[in-house]
Amino acid sequence: MTSAKPLLEIKNLKMHFPIKRGFMGRTVGHVKAVDDVSLTIGEGEVVGLVGESGCGKSTVSRCIVRAYKPTAGQILLYDAEGKSVDLAAMPEADLLPYRRDIQMIFQDPFSSLNPRMTLRQIVGEPMRNYRICRGKELDDRVAYLLESVGLRPEHMSRYPHAFSGGQRQRIGIARALALNPRLIICDEPVSALDVSVQAQILNLLRDLQAEFGYSYLFIAHDLSVVDYMCERVAVMYVGKIVETAATETLFSQPQHPYTAALRSAIPVLNPRLRQLPVPLEGDVADPANTPAGCVFHPRCQFAQDRCRQEPPQLNETASEHEARCHYAGELDFSRLVEPASIN
Repeated sequence: MTSAKPLLEIKNLKMHFPIKRGFMGRTVGHVKAVDDVSLTIGEGEVVGLVGESGCGKSTVSRCIVRAYKPTAGQILLYDAEGKSVDLAAMPEADLLPYRRDIQMIFQDPFSSLNPRMTLRQIVGEPMRNYRICRGKELDDRVAYLLESVGLRPEHMSRYPHAFSGGQRQRIGIARALALNPRLIICDEPVSALDVSVQAQILNLLRDLQAEFGYSYLFIAHDLSVVDYMCERVAVMYVGKIVETAATETLFSQPQHPYTAALRSAIPVLNPRLRQLPVPLEGDVADPANTPAGCVFHPRCQFAQDRCRQEPPQLNETASEHEARCHYAGELDFSRLVEPASIN
């Protein structure tokens, strides 16, 4: 699904959390937070992962960095020569050399920074842990990283409480860059910020990616942000990837009803046009008790008997465009994604 040289490949990833009840803690079921997710990220590529809250986006990111050990599946990290290692199957003690290749920018810039540590300690900690540098060399490196994200090096002795939300997120970005990673996971990095500050952080991430060639997995629920940042987009619903395509193709020619519903929720800026929203009745399916057949069928206005009985597969409907729908390519979403004139 990408012409770029692969950097990370996720194959059939599953993350099921046990449901325990009773005095003995007996397992009575599982929450299928991530259920059979496959995704590829190329070198220097920005891939978006979108969906409603609770669909499993952040769980995927935590599996990639091995904060969670996946229930099943593979997470293949490729080196410059094309050789791969499976992070999902690797013992915890062997992960240290590979953790520096994958870093993370967190959603909340307030809780993701230790309030008892100065900027020098926060940004310098990864380099100290890997024994990259110390002393004046470490201070120089921290100063360079702070300048790279738009902060003043003379403030490295200050604590996080002295900075605004946008500045704190810049500190988190500087910390993620400390080890010169190959892949940066951006877990909704602007959702907790003001709109004006969001634009600054997004532009900073784009500038850094253009200058250093980082690969991003950009997790968000704001499609306008994804449209601005990403080259390809994967849409998640209840732990599954339901559609993947190039950003422009996904927005103009969605093949899954859920994607069309998300697309219709984007406001139209032209006052002479109006967007027809897609009503999604009912609630998101319970990941601990998913419905038979297609997990989206209880909310889908196009659902047929086949959808209620047979789970669809993620099939290619066009070049580098996949959708998990029995009728992908047959449904007409033009009235939902093309704004209509107001008479």
